[in-house]
Amino acid sequence: MDRFLSNAVNRIDSKGRVSVPAYFRTVLSKKGFSELYGLRALDVPAMDVGGPDLLDRYEQRIAAEDPFLQTADDMSFFVHGDGTFLKLDQDGRITVTDFIREHTGITSEVAFVGRGHFFQIWEPERLRAYGAEVRARLSKLRQTAAAGRSAGNME
Repeated sequence: MDRFLSNAVNRIDSKGRVSVPAYFRTVLSKKGFSELYGLRALDVPAMDVGGPDLLDRYEQRIAAEDPFLQTADDMSFFVHGDGTFLKLDQDGRITVTDFIREHTGITSEVAFVGRGHFFQIWEPERLRAYGAEVRARLSKLRQTAAAGRSAGNME
């Protein structure tokens, strides 16, 4: 499997480092990534993290924009100015910098969450709250869809 799946919580050590979950390191190794790109998520207090392919994906999207429009400039600012490279050390750890802490609220533990082609890092309590919101939205969507199908059967 070459996707980031599942989740884990790891403690930050006294030097500000945290171990990337072993399964995630396996995916990174299969893809040949030793350096990671982290981007502050736009709408949640998390970092999107992946290999150079994550940065490439964003840059391809920027390149598709008209360079004379504000959208291209805004996207470049977001991708290049709100991102950072994270180096995996020989033990599979990354340093949790102030740049990461300021956006996520991370203090002593990091929650890692698989998102398919990338993963996110969160402060664990914020992740639990967000997970509850996601489940509530999906449950409501399911109920709305079921009600629509039931109403369609009555006609």
